[in-house]
Amino acid sequence: MKKIFFLFISCFLFKVAYGQQKKAHPYLFYTNERIKQTKERIQTDTAMARAWNTMLQRADKSLNEKSGNLETLTLAYCMTSDKKYAEKAKTLLLDWVNRPQWDGMDDRTPRWNSGLGTARGCFQSAIAFDGIYDILSPTERKSIADKIVKLGIEPSINDWVSEDKRIHSLNSMGHNWWAAVVFEAGIAALAVMNEEPKAKGRAEEIMRASKEWFTFAGSVLENKPSNFDRDGGFYESVNYANFGVSEYLYFRLAWTNAFGKVSMPYDNTLEKTVDWFINTSYPTSKGRMFSLNFGDSNDHANGERPAKLLLALGLGKEHYRWYLNEIGNSEGREDMNLNTPLGLLYHPTEVGSKNKNNESKIVNPTSKTSNPLPLSAIYKDMGWGMLRSSWAKDATLLGVKSGFTWNHAHADAGSFVLYHKGKYLLIDGGDVSYGQPEYSSYFVRSEAHNIMLFNGKAQDPQDQYYAVKNVGQLHHLIDSGNLKYIMADATAPTSRYFLRNYRHFLWVNNVILVLDDLKTYEAGKFEFLLHYQNEAKKKGPDLEITNGDASVLFRPLFPETLPLGYPHDFPDKMKLEERQGIKDRDAKTKIPYYALSPAEPSRQTKFLNAILLLDENNKPTETFVGSSGANGAVSRTNLPFIEKLEGTNMIGVKLTQNGKVTMVYLNLLADGRLMHRNANNTIDGWETDAYLTAITFPEHADLTNPDNATSIFVSNGSYLRKDGKTFLHSLSKVFMNVSYNKDKMEVQLDGQPVMHVSLRSVQKPQSVSVNGKVVTAEHLGQKMVLDIEK
Repeated sequence: MKKIFFLFISCFLFKVAYGQQKKAHPYLFYTNERIKQTKERIQTDTAMARAWNTMLQRADKSLNEKSGNLETLTLAYCMTSDKKYAEKAKTLLLDWVNRPQWDGMDDRTPRWNSGLGTARGCFQSAIAFDGIYDILSPTERKSIADKIVKLGIEPSINDWVSEDKRIHSLNSMGHNWWAAVVFEAGIAALAVMNEEPKAKGRAEEIMRASKEWFTFAGSVLENKPSNFDRDGGFYESVNYANFGVSEYLYFRLAWTNAFGKVSMPYDNTLEKTVDWFINTSYPTSKGRMFSLNFGDSNDHANGERPAKLLLALGLGKEHYRWYLNEIGNSEGREDMNLNTPLGLLYHPTEVGSKNKNNESKIVNPTSKTSNPLPLSAIYKDMGWGMLRSSWAKDATLLGVKSGFTWNHAHADAGSFVLYHKGKYLLIDGGDVSYGQPEYSSYFVRSEAHNIMLFNGKAQDPQDQYYAVKNVGQLHHLIDSGNLKYIMADATAPTSRYFLRNYRHFLWVNNVILVLDDLKTYEAGKFEFLLHYQNEAKKKGPDLEITNGDASVLFRPLFPETLPLGYPHDFPDKMKLEERQGIKDRDAKTKIPYYALSPAEPSRQTKFLNAILLLDENNKPTETFVGSSGANGAVSRTNLPFIEKLEGTNMIGVKLTQNGKVTMVYLNLLADGRLMHRNANNTIDGWETDAYLTAITFPEHADLTNPDNATSIFVSNGSYLRKDGKTFLHSLSKVFMNVSYNKDKMEVQLDGQPVMHVSLRSVQKPQSVSVNGKVVTAEHLGQKMVLDIEK
């Protein structure tokens, strides 16, 4: 018994004296197990072997140069055990730790003693210290570790986390900078645990603080949004989401390698964030994959690093591999591509690179990874929406943003972009270096985006610095395959000028209708801004926008069309003004964009514009019919036929395409002009209070017979009737599309938390689905009854 007690006391005193048993380096990233796996894989994987040989050549070249890449040299040593690489890495490491400081900002009060330079110093020194640890003497280890603490860990902890010296809060700097500085300090703390008794405790404190970063819900007084949308999006941009989330995941991976797997309460958010990256992506058959370029991002930013790191942590999903294959061997400065040390070591199985023609290549041709995500997605907290025709390469993607403005999120409420046939056609303004005056004077402002102006104004230019108090929003996503819908509300952030600033997108087959519902405090000039890529030419009633072999037609319909001939001869038509913007990433280059405005000032109006998606089967010809152009028109081949409709308290269009006819009606009584009275209207025999209605028939069917309809879409309506037949009944107004497909009824429905909805169905369908899920519904007297409780 005395021996057992003595042993217990001895173990206790050992832990008190040394904190914990010393760990055998390397244990952060270049672990012995990972090095062994990589050596085995390069024997059979030619892409990995080629990447490794290239890195080794770079390491060899740097041996005789003053500079070098610490990560590459450290990897070369771990892979080859050749000390020449370790000695060179040691030289560079000593250069890092013998600097007076790694970062600091003297222009801030109080002074910032750490920043992104500190984060980089922590990361670089941690990797090298961990990787070449065995060639360092105990004295060198202690000296280097002390300097890493002094230059990296302490200033980071003191400024950003500590109880007694902290100057930052999650409210002020709790976005991507916080993640970079704090989590990289955590990696450095993990690296020096053997030499620094407080290091493990600091790493544990950072892991605990990560829960607060992921769940930060914003600040009312400081106009700050939550870091993450409830569905995983990160409001700053794709680029900064990749950066901030990756900095955490590097820390998480180092922690896992050092101590084993850990489960955190925000792991589900991480998985949703990668799905958000995927939803922002646009795969192409040639060139690099695009992603939505809202805010301070770039055309090819992506979530490659988060996807790969989650797979390495065992938290990834199989469809991440599909995403990584679409990205290929990403070339971004901060990407974790195959030609980087961590990219090589943690290259997922069944994920390939792109060949010399930049075409995707899968290493394992038997891989059956696919993308199960829906074609459309909405992120309501941050105001991002994505609607696409398919996940195939070179499909069509419509991106919509109406959300927050601050920091890296621009003043772009209600804006949209369009990708089609592998090209970026209708574009976001982009950005430039933050140090250039054009960043503040143009890129972050409303005029750099596809939005509505009133008398040249939209959002206040101060919004990007002080943050917008009342944010834009997105609502009511509907995706029924051939018909998609989403509504953007930009009224709040533009309420200094607008009483109503709603933008509706109704996508029917090859036509996207963009409806702007506008009202202001006084009469003035409304302008629709259209930014495009490459080339735009006016052809008859259209602007043909072309980038390579991809084209769309942009056709104004209401309040008026473009003049077919000389503008001087048609003073009542829409005015098309070419303006000069600034090219993304190139402040010295001017590029044109268009402003579209009515002939006369007004206080309330509706803009209805059509975007026709062109392909091999429906291209415009060059034929112009007419003499002086006064009554001319441009001949079109196999294009959707669009006919304007106007009547009492309504406007609309008739779309004929692909063997179908869709009647689209806008009920002008439903635009908020009535108080305490419903927007009861009769349009073409249809009785309804709906704001927007779209009814589709076979092309040669009798359009007067309502039962010939194959689908019915309603935006903000509680009833729809014709010839004594009720097609929709709901006490509250709903947003809905119902498709009648043989024996199936497919319903997309959005509205109140509790809804009792009846839909006409002459015969009982064999199956009924609501929002993609098969439900049990009651069939009573030629109607299906749905009881919805969210």
